[in-house]
Amino acid sequence: QVQLVESGGDLVQAGGSLRLSCAVSRSISSISVMGWYRQAPENQRDMVATMTRTGSTTYANSVKGRFAISRDNAKNTVFLQMNSLKPEDTAVYYCYARTSLGVSLDYWGQGTQVTVSS
Repeated sequence: QVQLVESGGDLVQAGGSLRLSCAVSRSISSISVMGWYRQAPENQRDMVATMTRTGSTTYANSVKGRFAISRDNAKNTVFLQMNSLKPEDTAVYYCYARTSLGVSLDYWGQGTQVTVSS
């Protein structure tokens, strides 16, 4: 089992920055993939950024150059630094983890709201 707890969501003006944090209940070095997804009202949940155990990252085209995923293995925490925020970044942001020990299991946090005003 993996518990994920997000924090850092807020209301921010366009052009501003936020850093989201995801506290993980176990060593993230043992987790295959960590990531961030987001879901706006009436939209599907979309991938924002992911990072593999080896450090490879993937970003949605819409956030490339503005967002950065990182991790602190000692604190079992994953971050999402969001810069140059746009109103279209408004969504609930979810932390995600996938473990792969024989069978792949996916875990989700409860989400944190990010609202970007124009």
